[in-house]
Amino acid sequence: MRTFIHSMHLGSCLAMLPLSAIAAPTPDPEAQKLADPTYGPIPGQSTLFSDYKGKAPPFPGNITAPILPTVSGDPGPDDQVWQNLLAAEWAIFSFYQQGVEAFNASSFVAAGFPSTTYDRITEIRNNEAGHLRIFQNQISNTSVKPGACKYEYPFVDATSFLALTTYLEVASMAFLTGLVQEPKSEAARGAMVAIATVESRHETWSLLDVWGANPFSGPSDTIFPYANEILDLTNAFIVPGSCPSANPEYPSPNQHLPAMSAATGTKSIAPGSEVSFNFTNAADQPKFDDGKSYYAVFFHAVGNTSVSVDVSEWTAGDFVNVTIPAEFETKGIIIAVLADCPGAPELDTVVAGPSILLQQPAPIGLLLA
Repeated sequence: MRTFIHSMHLGSCLAMLPLSAIAAPTPDPEAQKLADPTYGPIPGQSTLFSDYKGKAPPFPGNITAPILPTVSGDPGPDDQVWQNLLAAEWAIFSFYQQGVEAFNASSFVAAGFPSTTYDRITEIRNNEAGHLRIFQNQISNTSVKPGACKYEYPFVDATSFLALTTYLEVASMAFLTGLVQEPKSEAARGAMVAIATVESRHETWSLLDVWGANPFSGPSDTIFPYANEILDLTNAFIVPGSCPSANPEYPSPNQHLPAMSAATGTKSIAPGSEVSFNFTNAADQPKFDDGKSYYAVFFHAVGNTSVSVDVSEWTAGDFVNVTIPAEFETKGIIIAVLADCPGAPELDTVVAGPSILLQQPAPIGLLLA
């Protein structure tokens, strides 16, 4: 499954034109109603976003077109951040919606999971629909509110669906620790923290009820400062060319870094283990300058540790071998990047990655690395 997940990254990172560079799209009448924040059920007031049991997409997930600007003027100061988050949320919502449609309660029971699993998946789907509406309302009406693309996910049965659930929830928590640092508005930062705590609940359920693992990640979850680098990983699930033409580039800005993962055959991604990082797209390999030093930077909890890597004889297609710092607690997640400066202190010091290394449960983390 790990190979399939990363192979989907090949050619699937979309370079969408900004709205100003294309012909004006035609507004979708139903989507344009969503420009009014009072239209439809309201998150926090309607039980739809918790208790809905239907297989059909709940509001506003049933209205997938982008919401075009209804007034002219400058974008809101945090519009780009919320656009990135809304575009990511469409991918997450669509994953759960596909799961609700593909399975039923007996699907999970037959696979050995608790009888409540399908209900929890449905409830998470509903929560994610509420996130769609919250994020739409945070974007000013002078900016495009991104619509849904088409998405393909590499699950083939109930078990692989739940494994991917764990990966996506971990990724959500990881990028939110960086994204929350970006808004100019204190209210926006507070709203993102509130969303992050919900994602943490989803992940706690997944770890505890589904996998029977300890859900505690130690005294702190991992802080990763470059949210868009993680958001770019979700482009692996987007069907190329399927996004609405009005959508802004996702994520914006996008470094289009070479993707990397633990090589097939890796035995452990626990602290102290040697791991070989593979660059999964043959057409998108990192570039290492002669005479320059490079480091594998491992983010864990509130800090990071850098390990020098020897790339002096590296050629395209080779692995980069490094030992994960042994001092890390085997909890939560470790996020690895390659950088040309210890600690990757600036965005442009990162030259490849990130790779998300889930520590618990270890078998699922290894599968998804």
